[in-house]
Amino acid sequence: MSRIVVHVDMDYFYAAVEERENPSLIGRPVVVCMYSGRGEHGGSVSTSNYTAREYGIKSGMPCSRAIKLNPDAVFLPVRKEFYTEVSDSIMEVLRLHADSDESFEQISIDEAFIEVTANCNGDFECALKLGEDIKQKILEKEQLTCSVGIGPNKLIAKMASSENKPDGLTVISQNDVNSFLEDRTASQLWGVGDVTAARLEKMGIKSVGQLASSDIVSLIDAFGKKKGSWLKKAA
Repeated sequence: MSRIVVHVDMDYFYAAVEERENPSLIGRPVVVCMYSGRGEHGGSVSTSNYTAREYGIKSGMPCSRAIKLNPDAVFLPVRKEFYTEVSDSIMEVLRLHADSDESFEQISIDEAFIEVTANCNGDFECALKLGEDIKQKILEKEQLTCSVGIGPNKLIAKMASSENKPDGLTVISQNDVNSFLEDRTASQLWGVGDVTAARLEKMGIKSVGQLASSDIVSLIDAFGKKKGSWLKKAA
């Protein structure tokens, strides 16, 4: 029986909640900032909607920089307690679809993994229908969209959920894993940051396929035994 893991990632969560609460924001660039209190625009961008991202506004960017990129954008402060209430409601939907309480793993306020191997008896067609049901239940309950990735492990499920954002649903069965990974850049692997990706590129490794065919000894020499072994296994 094939293992089946589902990753659910809410679409631009904080900004989406603000749009839901104030529909006049829909279609306008919306930026939610974690203000530091140091000056009028001190702090960093927590998230932005897709309209704001068209101007180059990204999470982690200084709010002062975001304002320069689009002075007409709507800037709002983070409302963490309110977002947490919405998140708790969404996570309850996911818990109900998981094989068990132990099969539910929330990794942030707006994303979680659930295992559905038993519920779907290892059938990815069943998992597809389950993913559709999750999306519909969240939409009905909270009027928010999410992107869902389904795969044979957390790494693939996480990568799959990023394939068709926003409001996407992507299924990668065990048989499709190699073709799915082959042409992906190494930086697209969950857990590979910019620094690691840059070091891999210096080694001539740009794609996941190249990483998979690379010499594990070279990876261990460059990154140490634990990380080098993980990179080889992840690819």
